[in-house]
Amino acid sequence: MKYLLAFTFILFCTTGFAQQITYSEWKIQATEDIRLLPEYGHVAKSEEQIAADKELIATELKENGTHRKASDALIKMGFTYFYRGDLKTAMYRFNQAYLLDATNENIYWGFGAIYGSFGDYPATLEQYDKGLAINPDNALLLTDKATIYFVNFQQERGVDKSKLDTALSLLTKSFAIDPKSENTTFKLSVCYFLANDCADAWKYYEACVKLGGKPISVEYTTALKNQCNK
Repeated sequence: MKYLLAFTFILFCTTGFAQQITYSEWKIQATEDIRLLPEYGHVAKSEEQIAADKELIATELKENGTHRKASDALIKMGFTYFYRGDLKTAMYRFNQAYLLDATNENIYWGFGAIYGSFGDYPATLEQYDKGLAINPDNALLLTDKATIYFVNFQQERGVDKSKLDTALSLLTKSFAIDPKSENTTFKLSVCYFLANDCADAWKYYEACVKLGGKPISVEYTTALKNQCNK
Protein backbone atom coordinates (compact mmCIF):
# COMPACT_ATOMS: atom_id res chain seq x y z
CA MET A 1 0.00 0.00 0.00
CA LYS A 2 1.22 3.44 -0.92
CA TYR A 3 1.14 4.92 2.56
CA LEU A 4 1.89 1.77 4.54
CA LEU A 5 5.21 2.73 6.13
CA ALA A 6 4.12 6.32 6.65
CA PHE A 7 1.25 5.20 8.83
CA THR A 8 3.49 3.26 11.17
CA PHE A 9 5.39 6.49 11.72
CA ILE A 10 2.23 8.56 12.15
CA LEU A 11 0.66 6.19 14.65
CA PHE A 12 3.77 5.94 16.79
CA CYS A 13 4.22 9.70 16.73
CA THR A 14 0.75 10.24 18.18
CA THR A 15 2.00 8.70 21.43
CA GLY A 16 5.73 9.24 21.02
CA PHE A 17 8.14 10.55 23.62
CA ALA A 18 11.84 10.58 24.44
CA GLN A 19 12.31 7.72 26.88
CA GLN A 20 15.18 7.80 29.35
CA ILE A 21 16.27 4.15 29.25
CA THR A 22 16.87 1.48 26.60
CA TYR A 23 15.20 -1.91 26.73
CA SER A 24 18.56 -3.64 27.26
CA GLU A 25 19.24 -1.39 30.24
CA TRP A 26 15.72 -2.01 31.53
CA LYS A 27 16.10 -5.78 31.48
CA ILE A 28 19.47 -5.60 33.24
CA GLN A 29 18.13 -3.31 35.96
CA ALA A 30 15.01 -5.46 36.38
CA THR A 31 17.19 -8.36 37.52
CA GLU A 32 18.04 -6.30 40.61
CA ASP A 33 14.93 -4.16 41.02
CA ILE A 34 11.70 -6.16 41.19
CA ARG A 35 9.72 -2.91 40.89
CA LEU A 36 10.53 -3.01 37.16
CA LEU A 37 8.78 -6.37 36.78
CA PRO A 38 4.98 -6.59 36.35
CA GLU A 39 3.38 -7.64 39.64
CA TYR A 40 6.86 -7.38 41.19
CA GLY A 41 7.75 -10.55 39.31
CA HIS A 42 6.01 -12.51 42.10
CA VAL A 43 9.36 -12.45 43.90
CA ALA A 44 9.35 -12.97 47.66
CA LYS A 45 9.84 -9.62 49.40
CA SER A 46 12.06 -8.78 52.35
CA GLU A 47 10.59 -7.72 55.70
CA GLU A 48 11.65 -4.16 54.93
CA GLN A 49 9.83 -4.23 51.57
CA ILE A 50 6.69 -5.70 53.16
CA ALA A 51 6.73 -2.98 55.81
CA ALA A 52 7.09 -0.32 53.09
CA ASP A 53 4.14 -1.86 51.21
CA LYS A 54 1.95 -1.71 54.30
CA GLU A 55 2.87 1.91 54.86
CA LEU A 56 2.07 2.76 51.24
CA ILE A 57 -1.31 1.01 51.42
CA ALA A 58 -2.22 2.85 54.62
CA THR A 59 -1.22 6.20 53.14
CA GLU A 60 -3.12 5.65 49.89
CA LEU A 61 -6.26 4.45 51.66
CA LYS A 62 -6.21 7.48 53.93
CA GLU A 63 -5.92 9.76 50.91
CA ASN A 64 -8.25 7.98 48.46
CA GLY A 65 -10.71 6.09 50.65
CA THR A 66 -10.84 2.71 48.91
CA HIS A 67 -8.40 0.24 47.39
CA ARG A 68 -9.86 0.74 43.89
CA LYS A 69 -9.76 4.53 44.03
CA ALA A 70 -6.19 4.42 45.28
CA SER A 71 -5.26 1.97 42.52
CA ASP A 72 -6.89 4.18 39.87
CA ALA A 73 -5.05 7.24 41.19
CA LEU A 74 -1.71 5.44 40.98
CA ILE A 75 -2.43 4.26 37.43
CA LYS A 76 -3.23 7.83 36.41
CA MET A 77 0.01 8.99 38.04
CA GLY A 78 1.88 6.21 36.26
CA PHE A 79 0.69 7.37 32.86
CA THR A 80 1.70 10.93 33.70
CA TYR A 81 5.27 9.69 34.17
CA PHE A 82 4.95 7.40 31.15
CA TYR A 83 4.20 10.30 28.81
CA ARG A 84 7.12 12.23 30.25
CA GLY A 85 9.37 9.36 29.21
CA ASP A 86 10.12 8.36 32.81
CA LEU A 87 9.30 4.70 32.36
CA LYS A 88 10.90 3.52 35.59
CA THR A 89 8.76 5.74 37.79
CA ALA A 90 5.72 4.85 35.69
CA MET A 91 6.34 1.15 36.32
CA TYR A 92 6.79 1.79 40.04
CA ARG A 93 3.35 3.44 40.12
CA PHE A 94 1.68 0.68 38.09
CA ASN A 95 3.08 -1.90 40.50
CA GLN A 96 1.88 0.13 43.46
CA ALA A 97 -1.56 0.17 41.83
CA TYR A 98 -1.34 -3.62 41.64
CA LEU A 99 -0.45 -3.68 45.33
CA LEU A 100 -3.59 -1.70 46.17
CA ASP A 101 -5.98 -3.69 43.96
CA ALA A 102 -4.77 -6.66 41.93
CA THR A 103 -8.22 -6.96 40.32
CA ASN A 104 -7.94 -3.58 38.59
CA GLU A 105 -7.55 -4.53 34.93
CA ASN A 106 -6.12 -1.13 33.99
CA ILE A 107 -2.91 -2.07 35.78
CA TYR A 108 -2.22 -4.32 32.81
CA TRP A 109 -2.94 -1.45 30.46
CA GLY A 110 -0.04 0.31 32.17
CA PHE A 111 2.27 -2.72 32.13
CA GLY A 112 1.47 -3.25 28.45
CA ALA A 113 2.20 0.38 27.62
CA ILE A 114 5.68 0.01 29.11
CA TYR A 115 6.53 -3.00 26.97
CA GLY A 116 4.88 -1.44 23.93
CA SER A 117 7.13 1.59 24.23
CA PHE A 118 10.12 -0.76 23.89
CA GLY A 119 8.57 -2.51 20.89
CA ASP A 120 8.22 -5.84 22.72
CA TYR A 121 4.82 -6.68 21.29
CA PRO A 122 4.50 -10.25 22.58
CA ALA A 123 5.05 -8.99 26.15
CA THR A 124 2.62 -6.14 25.51
CA LEU A 125 -0.11 -8.50 24.32
CA GLU A 126 0.52 -10.77 27.29
CA GLN A 127 -0.22 -7.90 29.68
CA TYR A 128 -3.27 -6.71 27.76
CA ASP A 129 -4.65 -10.26 27.74
CA LYS A 130 -4.24 -10.46 31.53
CA GLY A 131 -6.31 -7.31 31.87
CA LEU A 132 -8.95 -8.54 29.43
CA ALA A 133 -9.19 -11.82 31.35
CA ILE A 134 -10.40 -9.71 34.28
CA ASN A 135 -12.69 -7.52 32.18
CA PRO A 136 -13.23 -8.56 28.54
CA ASP A 137 -15.17 -5.34 27.91
CA ASN A 138 -12.44 -2.87 28.79
CA ALA A 139 -12.45 -0.53 25.78
CA LEU A 140 -9.02 0.94 26.54
CA LEU A 141 -7.39 -2.47 26.53
CA LEU A 142 -9.26 -3.59 23.42
CA THR A 143 -8.20 -0.52 21.45
CA ASP A 144 -4.57 -0.73 22.49
CA LYS A 145 -4.47 -4.45 21.80
CA ALA A 146 -5.84 -3.73 18.33
CA THR A 147 -3.12 -1.14 17.84
CA ILE A 148 -0.42 -3.76 18.31
CA TYR A 149 -1.96 -5.92 15.60
CA PHE A 150 -2.37 -3.29 12.93
CA VAL A 151 0.99 -1.62 13.60
CA ASN A 152 2.59 -5.05 13.23
CA PHE A 153 0.57 -5.55 10.04
CA GLN A 154 2.05 -2.33 8.67
CA GLN A 155 5.59 -3.10 9.74
CA GLU A 156 5.35 -6.40 7.86
CA ARG A 157 4.13 -4.46 4.79
CA GLY A 158 0.68 -5.99 4.91
CA VAL A 159 1.82 -9.59 4.50
CA ASP A 160 -0.51 -11.11 7.09
CA LYS A 161 -4.02 -9.73 6.53
CA SER A 162 -5.34 -11.72 9.50
CA LYS A 163 -3.61 -9.20 11.77
CA LEU A 164 -5.58 -6.36 10.23
CA ASP A 165 -8.77 -8.41 10.54
CA THR A 166 -8.01 -9.02 14.23
CA ALA A 167 -7.41 -5.32 14.78
CA LEU A 168 -10.71 -4.42 13.14
CA SER A 169 -12.57 -7.01 15.23
CA LEU A 170 -11.08 -5.64 18.46
CA LEU A 171 -11.73 -2.02 17.49
CA THR A 172 -15.30 -2.77 16.49
CA LYS A 173 -15.93 -4.35 19.89
CA SER A 174 -14.26 -1.40 21.63
CA PHE A 175 -16.36 1.07 19.64
CA ALA A 176 -19.56 -0.75 20.61
CA ILE A 177 -18.57 -0.33 24.26
CA ASP A 178 -17.37 3.27 23.98
CA PRO A 179 -18.44 5.03 20.76
CA LYS A 180 -17.16 8.38 22.06
CA SER A 181 -13.48 7.47 22.03
CA GLU A 182 -11.45 9.63 19.63
CA ASN A 183 -8.61 7.11 19.81
CA THR A 184 -10.84 4.21 18.76
CA THR A 185 -12.64 6.05 15.96
CA PHE A 186 -9.35 7.32 14.54
CA LYS A 187 -7.82 3.86 14.54
CA LEU A 188 -10.93 2.36 12.99
CA SER A 189 -10.55 4.90 10.18
CA VAL A 190 -6.90 3.95 9.70
CA CYS A 191 -7.65 0.23 9.68
CA TYR A 192 -10.38 0.61 7.09
CA PHE A 193 -8.03 2.77 5.05
CA LEU A 194 -5.44 -0.01 5.15
CA ALA A 195 -8.18 -2.45 4.10
CA ASN A 196 -8.99 -0.20 1.10
CA ASP A 197 -12.48 0.42 2.47
CA CYS A 198 -12.80 4.12 1.72
CA ALA A 199 -16.42 4.44 2.81
CA ASP A 200 -15.75 3.22 6.35
CA ALA A 201 -12.41 5.03 6.51
CA TRP A 202 -14.27 8.31 5.94
CA LYS A 203 -17.13 7.28 8.22
CA TYR A 204 -14.89 6.85 11.25
CA TYR A 205 -12.67 9.78 10.28
CA GLU A 206 -15.73 12.03 10.39
CA ALA A 207 -16.88 10.41 13.66
CA CYS A 208 -13.49 11.22 15.16
CA VAL A 209 -13.69 14.81 13.91
CA LYS A 210 -17.10 15.24 15.57
CA LEU A 211 -15.60 14.03 18.85
CA GLY A 212 -12.78 16.56 18.62
CA GLY A 213 -10.38 14.95 16.14
CA LYS A 214 -7.33 15.25 18.38
CA PRO A 215 -5.54 12.07 17.17
CA ILE A 216 -5.90 12.96 13.48
CA SER A 217 -2.67 14.11 11.86
CA VAL A 218 -2.28 16.29 8.77
CA GLU A 219 -0.40 13.41 7.13
CA TYR A 220 -3.28 11.01 7.60
CA THR A 221 -5.85 13.49 6.32
CA THR A 222 -3.71 14.05 3.21
CA ALA A 223 -3.28 10.32 2.64
CA LEU A 224 -6.99 9.67 3.05
CA LYS A 225 -7.89 12.42 0.58
CA ASN A 226 -5.34 11.19 -1.95
CA GLN A 227 -6.37 7.52 -1.81
CA CYS A 228 -10.07 7.98 -1.10
CA ASN A 229 -11.12 10.99 -3.09
CA LYS A 230 -14.03 12.87 -1.60
